Amino acid sequence: MTVDALPDWRAALPWPAPDAHKHARGRLGVVSGRATQTGAARLAARGGLRIGAGLVRILCPPDAAAVIAPTIEAIMLTPFGSIEALFEAAESLDAVVIGPAAGVNEPTQGNLRVLAETGAVLVVDADGLTAFEHRPAELFELLDRDDVLTPHTGEFERLFPGLLEAGREAAAREAAARAGAVVVLKGPETVIAAPDGRLAVNDNGTPWLATAGTGDVLAGMIGGLAAQRMDSFEAARAAVWMHAEAARAFGPGLIAEDLPGRLPAVLASLYAAHG
Repeated sequence: MTVDALPDWRAALPWPAPDAHKHARGRLGVVSGRATQTGAARLAARGGLRIGAGLVRILCPPDAAAVIAPTIEAIMLTPFGSIEALFEAAESLDAVVIGPAAGVNEPTQGNLRVLAETGAVLVVDADGLTAFEHRPAELFELLDRDDVLTPHTGEFERLFPGLLEAGREAAAREAAARAGAVVVLKGPETVIAAPDGRLAVNDNGTPWLATAGTGDVLAGMIGGLAAQRMDSFEAARAAVWMHAEAARAFGPGLIAEDLPGRLPAVLASLYAAHG
């Protein structure tokens, strides 16, 4: 076990090469919910963009496009009206976040099944997890070892009933083995577990993160690092630490919208140490 008091994942951070272009820096997709449920996807997309992904694209149902378009600048937008259109939009992406306010329904399940065929790293959060609460084995069959699940305690219990009785660290390790994917068990001390047995506990958590939408930003950050081809376990460790560090720097009054704007300062301090 590694307790992340110090960010010893720094050597794995994907700093851009001198000749980098946006596609070389990673392409991230974020699946949005319907017109009344777009905020979470926008938070995730901004988290992915600020963490360094070279191109971030929100994939949305057609009715959501007019809501999202006036609120984004550097983030791209692709409406999709069918699972075939979703596959076409996502097949060129390096990572995709699905779940934030996506809806606990069959369309979310179908979208995840299609995305699993693209080869992109999947970060499955929120509704993407709960949509499979009655058939978690089906979700696990869709996942690759570099995919990431990001449950809070309630979502974890729905997918892995009873595991928490053994304690959070043992539960996360067993969940990662069972799912065949990286598991980020969120909480004051977030536990990150990989299916190969690696385990880390993040200890710089802060209660300022206990506000709506911060988990969406985290999912986007993990996706943004994974899109840059950082190992998914290390990407999750790094994102969890930086997410908390940004929140601690902001302090009282933090809302989720504040987090992406705080990331450049956190990244700058890491880059200075990188040399």
